[in-house]
Amino acid sequence: MLKRREIEAVEVRQSVHPAGLVKGVSPAYRTTFGAAYCMDSLGLLERIPDRSVQLVVTSPPYGLHFKKEYGNVEKDRYVEWLLPFAKQIHRVLSDDGSFVLNIGGSYNKGEPTRSLYHFRLLIALCDQIGFHLAQECFWYNPAKLPAPAEWVNVRRCRVKDSVEYVWWLSKSQWPQADNRQVLVPYSGDMKRLIAKGYKAKVRPSGHNITSKFQKDQGGSIPSNLIIRGNNESNSDYLKECRRLGLKVHPARFPAALPDFFIKLLTNEGDVVIDPFAGSNTTGRVAQDLSRKWISSEVESSYVDASKIRFPELGS
Repeated sequence: MLKRREIEAVEVRQSVHPAGLVKGVSPAYRTTFGAAYCMDSLGLLERIPDRSVQLVVTSPPYGLHFKKEYGNVEKDRYVEWLLPFAKQIHRVLSDDGSFVLNIGGSYNKGEPTRSLYHFRLLIALCDQIGFHLAQECFWYNPAKLPAPAEWVNVRRCRVKDSVEYVWWLSKSQWPQADNRQVLVPYSGDMKRLIAKGYKAKVRPSGHNITSKFQKDQGGSIPSNLIIRGNNESNSDYLKECRRLGLKVHPARFPAALPDFFIKLLTNEGDVVIDPFAGSNTTGRVAQDLSRKWISSEVESSYVDASKIRFPELGS
């Protein structure tokens, strides 16, 4: 049963436009469901009331060895840099809310060994901020190029790195979640099994497969491996940016990630935030799923270009 303060927070976030949750600053643009801000995300988070957000899903700049034009922090400072944001995220989340963090790994400088910075971050988020690790998920990008070239292409002593971590963190041990919202189509074998029937038995592994196994549940429960390429070359966003001469964000969030977690962890009308919005893929996905959204991006050129994702606003 929800506590009174949680009920009050739910009522507030479902009764007001998301822009009303951000005190003292106007959005760069707003839609029926959301508001985009051009400002430092820490300043944005500090303006949002306690327990007013159901989900924070984001992909901040990674701790990479080579600098990117959108900015990234050195690995040895990454945990220190991100924790103030995480503290505010923990505060604004509802008691059954979630924080989904996509973060890529990297190699140590000058050697073919992997950095542990993202694991150190995970431990700090749990031990210092108070998050719980609900589940570790993975984004597999089959289109990812071999890197770093020195170890993969030249010396041939490492294989292509095609998986990134997605930490699903929660404020409590029991976050809101429903995997029936993210079912995937049954395989051909499963369809045949449902049609023909299945004899209940205990497998050699010890798993007890009952007759309920053959019931059509509307689809299969997905795994924690999200498979999606991120090699768009002809999207509406890119076409319009080129036509209008706007700056394209070089590290765009694949829509499959926010789509999966917004469906899994929220209901219609809930508030979703992306504090490192980039091209605002999360806002577009949340809008399409009838969730309220707030995005923050510090680079004005990226905010201007992200408006393209919302043609309903006009030019």
